[in-house]
Amino acid sequence: MQTIRTVEAAAHVGQPVRLLGWLYNLRQLGGVTFIVLRDGWGTLQAVTESQADLEPLAGLALESVIALEGVIVATPQAPGGVELHQPKVEVITAVTDPPPIPLNKREIKAGLPALLDHAVVANRHPVRQAIFRLSAGAMAGFRKTLTAHHFTEVQTPKLVASATESGANVFELKYFGRPAYLAQSPQFYKQIMVGVFGRVFEVGPVFRAEPHDTTRHANEYVSLDVEFGFIENHFTVMALAREVIAGIMQELAAHYPEELALLGAQLPTILPEIPHIHFAAAQELILKRHGVDVRGEPDLSPQDERWLGEWAQQEHGSDFLFVTGYPMGKRPFYTHPDPANPAYSNSFDLLFRGTELITGGQRLHRYEEYLAALAKANLPVEPFESYLEAFRYGMPPHGGFAIGLERLLMQLLALPNVRLATLFPRDQKRLTP
Repeated sequence: MQTIRTVEAAAHVGQPVRLLGWLYNLRQLGGVTFIVLRDGWGTLQAVTESQADLEPLAGLALESVIALEGVIVATPQAPGGVELHQPKVEVITAVTDPPPIPLNKREIKAGLPALLDHAVVANRHPVRQAIFRLSAGAMAGFRKTLTAHHFTEVQTPKLVASATESGANVFELKYFGRPAYLAQSPQFYKQIMVGVFGRVFEVGPVFRAEPHDTTRHANEYVSLDVEFGFIENHFTVMALAREVIAGIMQELAAHYPEELALLGAQLPTILPEIPHIHFAAAQELILKRHGVDVRGEPDLSPQDERWLGEWAQQEHGSDFLFVTGYPMGKRPFYTHPDPANPAYSNSFDLLFRGTELITGGQRLHRYEEYLAALAKANLPVEPFESYLEAFRYGMPPHGGFAIGLERLLMQLLALPNVRLATLFPRDQKRLTP
């Protein structure tokens, strides 16, 4: 007898099979009982009119781990068009207490704190499953797209000797009697690795100690990082960012239609060329359209980003908008200035439906430029000596970007809080579960 997954049942009509999973629901309608099993891919119902078939389940709570054996039968009115008949139930792990959050409802009614407090169980719900399966799909699409462009995947240290970005808060820890920090990003190392492979990417956690308490920030998240050499300027990087986003969405459309449908997700419109607007022009546009003078501000507020997202949709039919040329004072010291106007940078943010999704740009690549940039930022050279060694011995013009995985999912699925796109969120108040 073959052991199958729930999603494979339709291919085994008329055959005896075995399924392994959790007791998701038990429903009695008249003399008919439906035993619903959930595994890591979906659910399947077994149908019986025999009380003897139910005896192994007596006294058990939902989420007991079970095996079901029976024959797959095509039943048009059943979910998925098939069900299991002549079921034989085997209890693998008995559960007697009801789960802290009901999992057999179409929607989870618990509030966010309860959902996160009990995430070890709540993440079993089909809706939660679907979110994190899309997360896996996004990482797969990211890797597939870059691998096709001859990028090499790397894994860089998360314990570092100095902060990556001046002015940003870092988590300090003790490292054998001396201070170390959790990496804010793999920025230094991925630049160094351009000198090894030319084109690199990484999927890994990053840590930000900023005391944010917003719906779109977390203190640990998964960063999808890219860095590559021999570019012309930041527009070369923007073109690749567009391809990567398109590749991720193609992967989700091709391999995760059920999850997208369950979550009611609408894949974004990705034009052959994503529209872009310079930072200064964006501020003028906000003044003209909304009467709010943000000129002179070094960054865009969340409201500014929403307004620009609406403009991109109205004027270009685009869910995405590049904002280029942020002021140098708001960008890290390694950012390449605009040769035509050094007060602005060869950098960009990509807005996705009115929220910042990607930050990237062209980096400095000459050793003497780094010495000057560090001096201008009042930063000592010593902590950066290993990093600077790469530039002493030849680095090409290069650039890159980073995508926050959880924020990508939040925007794609229209979730109200980035924590809903995070397996086990870490913020100012939460270290468990």
